[in-house]
Amino acid sequence: MFLKTSTTKSIRTYSRQIERLKAALDTADAVVVGAGAGLSAAAGFAYTGERFERYFSDFAREYGFQDMYSGGFYPYSSPEEYWAYWSRYITVNRYMDPPKPVYQKLLELVKEKDHFVLTTNVDHCFQKAGFDKKRLFYTQGDYGLFQCSGPCRQETFDNEEIVRSMMEGQRDMRIPSSLVPYCPHCGKPLTMNLRADDTFVEDEGWHSAAGRYSDFLRRHEKGAILFLELGVGYNTPAIIKYPFWRMTAANPMATYACINFGEAVCPREIEKRAVCIDGDIMGVMEALG
Repeated sequence: MFLKTSTTKSIRTYSRQIERLKAALDTADAVVVGAGAGLSAAAGFAYTGERFERYFSDFAREYGFQDMYSGGFYPYSSPEEYWAYWSRYITVNRYMDPPKPVYQKLLELVKEKDHFVLTTNVDHCFQKAGFDKKRLFYTQGDYGLFQCSGPCRQETFDNEEIVRSMMEGQRDMRIPSSLVPYCPHCGKPLTMNLRADDTFVEDEGWHSAAGRYSDFLRRHEKGAILFLELGVGYNTPAIIKYPFWRMTAANPMATYACINFGEAVCPREIEKRAVCIDGDIMGVMEALG
């Protein structure tokens, strides 16, 4: 078992690490991309600062929070206020494109390889950049889906049409009561399909994606595979980071790569087959391109 105390930062130079990552990409038969919030941050999806002020300054003045995450947990007094905030949040972070082409550059790097993406991100940026949806597994949900808050069944609902209606109809940080969404089966309020507790719905699409990911790993478990981890921190390391370490350790032909500001580390057990770059993902993508 890997312990956090066994991790170490690479002491190799940045340019040397870039060359090693290029070589790993060139020689890999397959690439598994593990993507966390840092990848979307590198693409310009900031949840504070100027971007927050541009889209949520009215909410900031009214409710006092200063970032999008805090707004998502605010105890709004009515569903009309709650959905005014969330419809805008979903529009900005799901139906708008990120400012920087990080995802497109990533696709250019892996498209000629047999590849698969495992991500905890819920902003749909991979598909918007052109990745094949059958090569994607969104483990934590999707801002573009609603589910029953019960839930009464393992079913999700596309929300683009209703979210756009909420955006068009909201006034003074409230939506019309007629637009508050309810489950068509049991009448309970709908909520986002985001993993927060044991009510998270894993629908047929989720299980199909999980199966495709497992099949991909089985096909390449003994081959030259690159585990490319991008912007993954320690909020949920058991989903991407720790499994990537274990699979690299188990396969002597595997390479592990980690690109992340301040957290580009690996266990000593796989250090000789690891590339750790403490830097900006966009800059690394450009250097590799």
